[in-house]
Amino acid sequence: MPKRSRREEDVNVLAKSIVEKTTKEPSAEKPEKNPAAVALGRLGGLKGGKARAEKLSAKRRKEIAEKAAKARWKKD
Repeated sequence: MPKRSRREEDVNVLAKSIVEKTTKEPSAEKPEKNPAAVALGRLGGLKGGKARAEKLSAKRRKEIAEKAAKARWKKD
């Protein structure tokens, strides 16, 4: 299935993106990220899921899994 782009709700953001696409000149460059902040964020992300799983009881993990399964298979 092809991925679809999200619609931008703000008219100004939409207008800006249209101008950038038609002129092929982005109005502003993306700011560079702080490497130290990136490293800290990655460190927390790497241990976050495992730490959360260790804190959850088996019963609570099962509840979460059942809720997720119901949401995936829910018919609208």
